[in-house]
Amino acid sequence: MPADRMPAINRYYNDSFSREDMRNGKHRLAVGGMWDEIGKLQFDFLIARGLQPHHLLLDIGCGALRGGLHFISYLDPGNYYGADLNPTLIEAGQYELEQTGLTNRDPHFLVTKTFEVSKFGVQFDRALAVSLFTHLPAEHIGRCLVEIARVLKPGACFFATFFEAPQSAHRQDILHEPGRITSHLDSDPFHYSFAEMDSVARSAGLQAILIGPWEHPRDQRMICFSRAENPSPTASPSEAR
Repeated sequence: MPADRMPAINRYYNDSFSREDMRNGKHRLAVGGMWDEIGKLQFDFLIARGLQPHHLLLDIGCGALRGGLHFISYLDPGNYYGADLNPTLIEAGQYELEQTGLTNRDPHFLVTKTFEVSKFGVQFDRALAVSLFTHLPAEHIGRCLVEIARVLKPGACFFATFFEAPQSAHRQDILHEPGRITSHLDSDPFHYSFAEMDSVARSAGLQAILIGPWEHPRDQRMICFSRAENPSPTASPSEAR
């Protein structure tokens, strides 16, 4: 599927927001709601995985900064990098920064439909994508991982969530609990087996381990992708499979 077809996958890609919409919080609903809960959850997850203020963090599909606000507040100024294909969601994120007094933290943003995060011109200590792969077909996930492989420091991890299927090419819909989200083989939201995720990662020159459940309220599972021989030095042996 060509990169310019991405807006056809999900209406999220075409959403736009006026200043009044932002004041009414419509951008928060557009990125899935649960603003406080999921924003804090992803922050706590990366802190537990060793995120330090001096680290450079890449947030793929940063949207309106549901998690980004926490990271921007914590990281040293200039160390947060967010990428999204919807420019008005990034504008909504900047509105959130204004409301929380974080405009002086010097975050960096990129609008891209093809995950060209090398345009930032830096290598990253950590990278994160929450509720991104759940909305993407496999070829777009592959494109993202190829681009990510170019910007990860040795030993760095790219953490990404997905809806897990029990086997590859799983044709039946899956109702995920908690959250009651139904995922599909060939339409948004998508599900994948870990074997499928691992295969795409290997094609991109990355290694993957399954972290699995991480208290996400909609049952999204977590994977770590890395260029290193040991893809997640902070993962326990029971997490790898």
